[in-house]
Amino acid sequence: MNKTIEITNPDRIIFKADKITKLQVVEYYNSVAEFMFPYLQDRLLSVIRCHGDSLGEKFFKKHPAQKSEFIKTHKVNGEEYYYLKTPSGIVYEAQMGTLEFHTWASDVKNFNKPNIMTFDLDPDESINLKQLRQGVLHLKSLLDELGLVSFLKTSGGKGYHICIPFEPSCTWKKFYAFSEQVATLMEQKWSDKYTTNIRKSERKGKIFIDYMRNNKGSTCVAPFSLRAREHPCVSMPIAWEELNKIAPNKITMFDALKRIKNHNPWKDFFNVKQKIN
Repeated sequence: MNKTIEITNPDRIIFKADKITKLQVVEYYNSVAEFMFPYLQDRLLSVIRCHGDSLGEKFFKKHPAQKSEFIKTHKVNGEEYYYLKTPSGIVYEAQMGTLEFHTWASDVKNFNKPNIMTFDLDPDESINLKQLRQGVLHLKSLLDELGLVSFLKTSGGKGYHICIPFEPSCTWKKFYAFSEQVATLMEQKWSDKYTTNIRKSERKGKIFIDYMRNNKGSTCVAPFSLRAREHPCVSMPIAWEELNKIAPNKITMFDALKRIKNHNPWKDFFNVKQKIN
């Protein structure tokens, strides 16, 4: 662990149901930092922090509160945002109370050319796991038909995330429009199963294909990030062949620590060369 970062209130309980302390959260992030940082590097952050003894006291943060050796800032339309300089910045954020890390779809070097597209499959309460997994495969089949290499991760909550790496080549407008077209095609092809309607009243009995995270200013939870929920679940990269074995909220921080020692199903993520035509 970075010795320049002093951990305050290390015994404070963060996840009460599992009696997980702040120190354990910091140690988790220290252990996964080298695996997680490539997905945070040069990307503006929005984070969820928890400063009290309850996850009910969490809050959303996207602007830097103070200067630090671990962060850099970047202005967007006159507003100041921030990103991390090194993997140690992840530990710094955890010390400051951050539980969840969310990133923009572009990096600051190519800020107006996004390069990671995300689809969040968000099921209605009536949808079972089998139906949700079928939805993941339906979306993958469309992406396969388009010749796009995609990657899968758990959300740490109700759904799965499908992520597609791109070379930074097109505008936010074109990037977002393409994601909308994919989601709409899925809705049209299986209209009884999927919807792109954001209204919950219109989602009953269906899976919401959330493509809206691909718009400028929107974010998605980062790979390896904890979720600020009852249990210490992780949004974890998994292999496609693991889809039927791992539920969206199945992987905890302890499972994640075991997994990083064995294999990395996303090892080729940044080696993929593909563009939106």
